[in-house]
Amino acid sequence: MAHKKAGGSTQNGRDSRAKRRGLKRFGGQVVSSGEVLVRQKGLWFRAGAHTHMGSDWTIHADTAGVVRFSQQRIMKFNGRPERATVVSIEPTKA
Repeated sequence: MAHKKAGGSTQNGRDSRAKRRGLKRFGGQVVSSGEVLVRQKGLWFRAGAHTHMGSDWTIHADTAGVVRFSQQRIMKFNGRPERATVVSIEPTKA
């Protein structure tokens, strides 16, 4: 007779670390140059005026100013229009 303890194996107990994506600055907030506005995977938000998009789709502020969100209709590559949320910076007057 075997005297091995019945230790059941489980396939649970593993999970990936959170990626901390999402909006980092909201509409109306004052930001400085270089701040991260949105962390995203893919084009949930589009980069507008005075912003740029990094290689991992992160949107950064190019100039200091106030964050503005707007809806725009853009044409996709297949010719269909799509509504997109555009993040832009309204520069502060020095």
